[in-house]
Amino acid sequence: MSVGHESIDASNYRALRFERQGDVLIITIDHPSNKLNAVDDVLHTELTRLFADLKRESRARAAVITGAGRMFSAGGDFDWFPTLSNLEALEHLRRDAKQMIWDLLDVPIPIVAAVNGPAVGLGASLALLCDTIYMAESAHIADPHVMVGIVAGDGGAAIWPLAVGPARAKQYLMTGDPVPAAEAERIGLVNAVVPDAELLETAIAFATRLAAGAPLAIQYTKLAVNKQIKDALNIAFDTSTALEIVTFQSEDHKEALSAIKERRKPKFKGR
Repeated sequence: MSVGHESIDASNYRALRFERQGDVLIITIDHPSNKLNAVDDVLHTELTRLFADLKRESRARAAVITGAGRMFSAGGDFDWFPTLSNLEALEHLRRDAKQMIWDLLDVPIPIVAAVNGPAVGLGASLALLCDTIYMAESAHIADPHVMVGIVAGDGGAAIWPLAVGPARAKQYLMTGDPVPAAEAERIGLVNAVVPDAELLETAIAFATRLAAGAPLAIQYTKLAVNKQIKDALNIAFDTSTALEIVTFQSEDHKEALSAIKERRKPKFKGR
């Protein structure tokens, strides 16, 4: 249960916007310098802070997280990746990433994802680790770490197989293929798909319903179910992020970034 009398201080954020509708806190990813809501140092730092702050949020009884414009989040910013070439930077990133994911699961109030557009990489992991996931018809979800020569970290190696089983999870994690909204609903990756224009209203309505419920019962039910997700993360998270650090320093990753800049297919060599 939330304790104390704290609430989110919006002035601490640049890439996230906050709005309240009754007992529901609406969080919008809205990067001021990136219309794709790609994850760079600014957004990664603020997302890490967000879930730590939400653990202490006592005013809201439920939250909705969505993206501004046509994107939920495009995943990692390719211009940011070259700055993560040394172990010190990668270790700082790994520690923040782990804290972000664990704090997300420890937020007492239910969090509803409203996936308004592509949710990619870390964006996909954050959406899938929310408590209920609504998706716009035009959206897709993808974890394309392998396409840039790195391991699927960020919790993807844990939550995808938990949601859809190992075989289907490996299909998407080993190819990076996007999952269109209709297919995501069919395979049980998300709860429901709704028309784009109705997405936010639908997500807020469900969050409002949860906010009107018995707080202790709902929060403790979430806590109990999230124990299973934590078990999966305990098995996969540290391994996947450690291997991600290894592949961040690989020639294949550098080749992938060069190929993106040069608009060509990468030639991977396994080193």
